[in-house]
Amino acid sequence: MSDTSKPQFRRTLGPVGLTLFGVTYMTIAVVFTTYGVVNQVTDGHLAAAYTLAIVAMLFTASSYATLARKYPVAGSAYTYTQQAFGGFAGFITGWVILLDYLFIPMINFMVIGIYLHTQYPSVPEWVFTIAALLLVLVFNLLGISFVNRANFAIIALSVLLVLVFMLLVFKQVLGGDTSVGLLEPFSFGEGGIGAIASGAAILSLSFLGFDAVSTLSEEAKNARRDIPRAIFASTLVGGLLFVLVAWTGGLAYSPDWATLSTEDVDAAGVTLVGELGGAPFTAFFIAVYVVSSFGSAMTGQASVSRLLFAMGRDGVLPRPLAKLHPRFGTPFIAVIVVSLLAMSSLVLDLNTAAFMISFGALAAFAMVNLSVMKDLFFSRQGRERRTLRTVLVHLVCPLIAFGLTVWLWTSLDPFTWIVGGIWSLLGVVIIGIVTRGFRRPVPKLDFSGESPTTTQIDQLGETSAPR
Repeated sequence: MSDTSKPQFRRTLGPVGLTLFGVTYMTIAVVFTTYGVVNQVTDGHLAAAYTLAIVAMLFTASSYATLARKYPVAGSAYTYTQQAFGGFAGFITGWVILLDYLFIPMINFMVIGIYLHTQYPSVPEWVFTIAALLLVLVFNLLGISFVNRANFAIIALSVLLVLVFMLLVFKQVLGGDTSVGLLEPFSFGEGGIGAIASGAAILSLSFLGFDAVSTLSEEAKNARRDIPRAIFASTLVGGLLFVLVAWTGGLAYSPDWATLSTEDVDAAGVTLVGELGGAPFTAFFIAVYVVSSFGSAMTGQASVSRLLFAMGRDGVLPRPLAKLHPRFGTPFIAVIVVSLLAMSSLVLDLNTAAFMISFGALAAFAMVNLSVMKDLFFSRQGRERRTLRTVLVHLVCPLIAFGLTVWLWTSLDPFTWIVGGIWSLLGVVIIGIVTRGFRRPVPKLDFSGESPTTTQIDQLGETSAPR
């Protein structure tokens, strides 16, 4: 039996709370952040890029849901790859996706500072950034229930923003502006499918919500049932809102994207909002954007702290990261470490961070899709239980998802690959140190050949590889 005196995660989240967590993580307002960049890449066909991204992500979400049922633990892509391909592959996957999870709170803290500074120019950006960072730290130390309550208000404001935005667009269109056809934003345009794929690759950072949901497996009331449902629900709900904003925005604002300066492209989202609703709507937009960025930073920090907890529990990163607070049941050391690392948001470049998130996300997605095939189809157990359904779920769907993911991955900017490669090599060095020059096996969770029960999950810290 598990030691009830030992601090444990609290199983408080149901399907609605888990779905809201994923949607809040995705940040509906992020459409306006990448609005200009992706429209320039796709020549005004942002809606088509989002549609392609959603198709690719739904196939990958299916792989996450399948593995979440078998391994309902906090490690997400790190644990799934570890169980399928071994400790080394698992660590590198976890290390690469750390790139996303560490950068996402940083980006949101930066955006909060930038936007609030535009409204209060006498206050330096770093003051707002630090204030948001400290507030997010407090929420995450207090527990996932506090984060869950805040998510309801954040999603409500985000949906209100989308509705007001769409009403303003249709008011303009119905008033006689028909320069863009209703379905034009969904077409491929002159750049063809290649340009749309490049845009979709950038947008993949918008869909990390379903990976974030899987990191809460040890805090879900019924992880095997609710985590897979929330993975699909958050992808569909968030994706639908993304497409609605991209589509209506394309109807209202369609400049010659190729001729815009970098400054104009970066400010395209705010420019669109200002043209539609003037100063009052711009002020409302900035307020919702800041709140949404705060929510994304809050859920992002919750996710990365759970990933660090899982890697610390296995012994591939320092074990103190796996300590839970005796009162709140939160990985408090991991939360504090993430906050300290987020301080680099004071000097980080926004565009570089966005590209790096896409690199790590797509790499992890590819490995999860391969893990489904290896662990559930080509394993001995998989060969013994093959049916038409398992062929579709454990081979065909993840194979399609893997192909789409690699296609998007290779569409990223070459500089992204250089930085991502350096980060990956750093991970190899770290795991080499942990294994004393690879003379020891990479630490790995022991599931004893079966999916863990709730009791086993509570004992995982005792069953992972020895120090």
